[in-house]
Amino acid sequence: MSGGPALDPGAGEDPAALAGDPDAFERLWTPHRLVYIAGAGKPADAGAGEQCPFCRVPGLGDAEGLVVARGRLAYVVLNLYPYNPGHLMVCPYRHVSAYVDLTPEETVEVAVMTQAAIRVLTASAAPHGFNLGVNQGDVAGAGIAAHLHQHVVPRWSGDANFLPVVGRTKALPELLGDTRARLAAAWAASGEPGRAG
Repeated sequence: MSGGPALDPGAGEDPAALAGDPDAFERLWTPHRLVYIAGAGKPADAGAGEQCPFCRVPGLGDAEGLVVARGRLAYVVLNLYPYNPGHLMVCPYRHVSAYVDLTPEETVEVAVMTQAAIRVLTASAAPHGFNLGVNQGDVAGAGIAAHLHQHVVPRWSGDANFLPVVGRTKALPELLGDTRARLAAAWAASGEPGRAG
């Protein structure tokens, strides 16, 4: 290669050397996650409508959309790519990307439904703790930045085992549809605000 740095860091190197040194690790391949990594289902732009999954889900049936509970201004849905079993998201129905753009009423309902989600998960799954959070904007890690959503992730002691740490994958003990049905039933029995999905 003449003049200037190579654009391909492996240019001119032996392909066998690029494969890395053999090691003692087994590989657990999860090709189904490529859909998520490639960005399938993410909004094409900041606009509301069918291209936004959080705008589309409320129009689906509860089981099909993985909706656990519905309020007047917000709803609770299972994460399609959960960090842990029972990973919920509380979403305003209105397509808004910034937390500060929620109306006072939306802010209250998102908060109340987040509290309810914690209580329902505590009663039905006995987690040892929770991660709560809003990733606002692509740079903050929002998978779908155009439509705000509050994560409610149940955590158990030892849930960060070798699979997510080394294998970068999660072992989930039940199908998402079964988790949704179990949590929707627990929500309905709890008397928490919002109509159970």
